[in-house]
Amino acid sequence: MSWWWAGAIGAAKKKFDVDEAPPNYQSVALVVGVTGIVGNSLAEILPLSDTPGGPWKVYGVARRPRPSWNEDHPINYITCDVSDADDVKAKLSPLTDITNIFYVTWTNRSTEKENCEANGEMLKNVLNVVIPNCPNLKHICLQTGRKHYLGPFETLWKVQPHDPPYTEDLPRLDCLNFYYTLEDILLQEAGKKEGLTWSVHRPGVIFGFSPYSIMNVVGTLCVYAAICKHEGAVLRYPGSKVSWDGYSDCSDADLVVEHQIWAAVDPYAKNEAFNVSNGDVFKWKHFWKVLAEQFGVECGEYEEGKDVKLQELMKDKGPVWDEIVRENGLAPTKLADIGHWWLIDLVFQNAGVLDTMNKSKEHGFLGFRNSKNSFISWIDKVKAYKIVP
Repeated sequence: MSWWWAGAIGAAKKKFDVDEAPPNYQSVALVVGVTGIVGNSLAEILPLSDTPGGPWKVYGVARRPRPSWNEDHPINYITCDVSDADDVKAKLSPLTDITNIFYVTWTNRSTEKENCEANGEMLKNVLNVVIPNCPNLKHICLQTGRKHYLGPFETLWKVQPHDPPYTEDLPRLDCLNFYYTLEDILLQEAGKKEGLTWSVHRPGVIFGFSPYSIMNVVGTLCVYAAICKHEGAVLRYPGSKVSWDGYSDCSDADLVVEHQIWAAVDPYAKNEAFNVSNGDVFKWKHFWKVLAEQFGVECGEYEEGKDVKLQELMKDKGPVWDEIVRENGLAPTKLADIGHWWLIDLVFQNAGVLDTMNKSKEHGFLGFRNSKNSFISWIDKVKAYKIVP
């Protein structure tokens, strides 16, 4: 299968009918972080009838109660705080049939030292319960990201990052990084069970759907564009000239899922770390026009000599958003929960931090996405679930 493109962009839009569950599942997934930007795609794709390794039974773990936008997926939803070892033991120890872990969650603390401690404890809490209790556990997918090569947020552009394009064999940077902590824990814990394999997946900027994700670029841009539309304002560009004119890339959330499922079922993908991006490049000045067209607003340009920041432009827009939600009958949300302005300001400061997919291709994964089509499809999904008008 070269390599099973799950409907490509159509997979981001389509609804599927839930067939009667087969009596015997070939694989049983535990998705940790099932309401996150990749977790939500895992919840959608794993139960599909044509998903490799299937039919899949899916347990989905998240800290908060199940949201309405995740209810369509035929999964067993478990409310569990994985930072609480007792809660993990109570909720996950009864699950003895798990064959695959998809670990796609993280937490954010004020320092990277605290990030290492908090995220390390979360992963250990899960593995300490699942590995001993699940005799058929075969594989663990761990999602990290491109900060593996750039360094954590607190040291961005302070510690010298690697020179792109990034390859998976580059050495670790000389700084604390909770991604390194997670990898070390994964290798240590997986090594305790004979035959248990693992894979590490390093996406870049992810295009996907999750109103709960603080790393939701497409969702945040949609909220910004909706506010501009409501106020009759120009869609100003909040970034640098290098990001406006330079090349960028992204990772479609559904493609990240296909990549993880490939690693879970293909013997050539075991015990390796892989980049995962769409395989093409784009310029934000072109996608800015796409965003403006999707919301019917006037498209701004890069503003020479002006330091435009969304954190500044949007700081008093909470009441405006409440009005937009009310007037358009949208899903009830607060601007502070779905408008992650700091993320856009950060992403749009740079360009050219590209990776290469050569290692994945050499190991047999040939999936890709057209990033423009991906961008539009996720905008459509944000609208379809009435997060924006």
